[in-house]
Amino acid sequence: MSLLAVERLNKAFGGVVAAHDVSFAVERGEMLALIGPNGAGKSTVFNMIGGQLPPDRGAVLLEDKAITLASPQERFRQGIGRTFQIAQAFHSMTVCENVQMALISHHRESRAIWTEARQHHRRDALDLLSQVGMAEAADRSCSVLAYGDVKRVELAIALAGEPKLLLMDEPTAGMAFRERAALMDLTHSIARTRRIGILFTEHDMDVVFGHASRILVLLRGEIIAAGSPAEIRENAQVRQAYLGNAPALTGAP
Repeated sequence: MSLLAVERLNKAFGGVVAAHDVSFAVERGEMLALIGPNGAGKSTVFNMIGGQLPPDRGAVLLEDKAITLASPQERFRQGIGRTFQIAQAFHSMTVCENVQMALISHHRESRAIWTEARQHHRRDALDLLSQVGMAEAADRSCSVLAYGDVKRVELAIALAGEPKLLLMDEPTAGMAFRERAALMDLTHSIARTRRIGILFTEHDMDVVFGHASRILVLLRGEIIAAGSPAEIRENAQVRQAYLGNAPALTGAP
């Protein structure tokens, strides 16, 4: 049984087909990259899996349970976490308070927001921050952090929901080269240790080929290739889609 199964998803906007019969699976502990040129349909597919868009046809299953029509909130409660292209954090709060708020939400303790919440789940929050290398910044305001550090905090926030599956939309966008490699190394380690499935979109081919277990390639709403980084690098149809008649797709070996 796959962790996530996507079965023949279809989505059109007027006469524009954004996804056509898209099917694939994500396994536990796997990092699966979803790539394609601009306008290929990546965001549409990603948002149908996350619950932001309903498909016209098809199904999304988490551990064989249909979640096709579930809201993003329901998917979160069933074990789907998400990070965004533009990092999401409360800049008026400290690093630790951001993660504590996520833990309060995960445990459905909304009443704690109206009381003194500063000590709720602080120890658990510090543990999560330690896992992403941000424990020393726990009491700093998110507003003063470097962007790469905010991305790490966002990852801790996502992990607070104890996800089985983590959706990462352009996780390294806006980050310096070294920050990108460090974040994806960390994500890969967490996925392997926790057996979390990771589905991510990314434009940086070094990130994709350096960290993905498998790669899916979308073009005009259809999957044109799926395989290991080595298989995708040598795929003639993929090279054509990305680089015309270039001899090979670039990316880390």
